[in-house]
Amino acid sequence: GTTEEVAPPLQQCFMIPKKEINMVSDMAKWKRSQAYADYMGFILTLNEGVKGKKLTCEYKVSEPIEKLVALLNTLDRWIDETPPVDQPSRFGNKAFRTWYAKLDQEAEKLVATVIPKHLAAAAPEVAVYLKESVGNSTRIDYGTGHEAAFAAFLCCLCKIGVLRVDDQMAIVFKVFNRYLEVMRKLQKTYRMEPAGSQGVWGLDDFQFLPFIWGSSQLIDHPSLEPRHFVDEKVVNENHKDFMFLECILFITEMKTGPFAEHSNQLWNISAVPSWSKVNQGLIRMYKAECLEKFPVIQHFKFGSLLPIQPVTS
Repeated sequence: GTTEEVAPPLQQCFMIPKKEINMVSDMAKWKRSQAYADYMGFILTLNEGVKGKKLTCEYKVSEPIEKLVALLNTLDRWIDETPPVDQPSRFGNKAFRTWYAKLDQEAEKLVATVIPKHLAAAAPEVAVYLKESVGNSTRIDYGTGHEAAFAAFLCCLCKIGVLRVDDQMAIVFKVFNRYLEVMRKLQKTYRMEPAGSQGVWGLDDFQFLPFIWGSSQLIDHPSLEPRHFVDEKVVNENHKDFMFLECILFITEMKTGPFAEHSNQLWNISAVPSWSKVNQGLIRMYKAECLEKFPVIQHFKFGSLLPIQPVTS
């Protein structure tokens, strides 16, 4: 007889009240938490899943993946419907707040379109991560903490069984890549400030994960080496296949002057001999510069899906 596949229990659908880390002494607690272990495990699983694969290769696209892309398309459409307003300050266009208010209002409904009915109780909790993933409406800024919230949103969908193991490539290539396009459009349209940016000493003003997964895509590439990504011709010819080069293209569109000056960290990375070394180095850097930095992680939300409790296994 066939047994119908049942998604793992959603902590019996009791929502634990959200709490935020708001003390520096809690950083150790965060690193020992189930949330940190699950989040990092998710990032590394996807890192392995896209190794040596092009964005344009063939992969399975399930119904939940299609629904997630439709959700992101809705956010994109709202940008078109909410043009920037005239204001004296050049950065942080206040129209972003109007756009964000719409998401704040509709997030649970949007998430409910992705989650099957028998898991509907999870929607309020999962929606929190979606709302956190697009930037801060007070400061009109965006940074790696917001990006981490989107990865946590996808991680939660995996934990409740909406996304499955064979969705790995589509999660990165179809969903996360679409998310990046929408975030770039937000950043450009509303002139968002980089949140907690280290300026020239940071890897990038806004993103980090596409550099990790993008470098994994390039591992063992027959001809492209790390030194090539600072070559404009190489980037123009290959950016549609590789996330890493897509990020470099966006930086060069947004910034003027010599690459070594405006993106010093990336310039240094171009001297690393192999993509696998770049990938390992970026994972270490991500932990140190993003996940273990209080200003980034202080806003991370915990609940029944990503609990602050220590790892049990």
